[in-house]
Amino acid sequence: MADKLLRFRDVLEMEGKDNFNRPLSFDDLHVTQYRPGEDDLTNYRAYRRKRVQGAGSGEGGPIGESTDVDEALTVQQRLQRKRTFKRLQPRIKLGRERAKRRIASKEKLMKRTRKQVRQMFLKKFTKDIPKSELTYARRQEIEKRLDKPAIKKRIDTLAKRMFPKVRQAELAKKRGGAK
Repeated sequence: MADKLLRFRDVLEMEGKDNFNRPLSFDDLHVTQYRPGEDDLTNYRAYRRKRVQGAGSGEGGPIGESTDVDEALTVQQRLQRKRTFKRLQPRIKLGRERAKRRIASKEKLMKRTRKQVRQMFLKKFTKDIPKSELTYARRQEIEKRLDKPAIKKRIDTLAKRMFPKVRQAELAKKRGGAK
């Protein structure tokens, strides 16, 4: 009886019975859907996050914890990121200016190389149509395709091959700016 939520009709039916000993609370009389339209597991995790806020990692995990999700950003999330970026723009600008003066680390250069190779694959998949002109659905489709293990392996292989060129270009750029 305790693990099942009671409806008001159930309470009226049980009034005459002796097995109902405790007083009713508001929670006994309603069912809350934390995320309307979502499946039970998503609702349960949202419920757990609300109940166990900040207390370790519950089933749904505390709020703010990143979970492995393969979903692309929704329109609302994109707008939220846009607002956040607008607010932090001056700080980001200062950081960029400082970073321009330094020579990039090996990890940073490798990340840039991977990005360049990924761009090459993207161009190949879209037949030279700029990413900005693609619809969100088409972009998501291409991102999924680029995240496949076979393509990732090819990207990493090409990135290793291209790394020395990217590094030389970085050093040349920094030397040219120092003169």
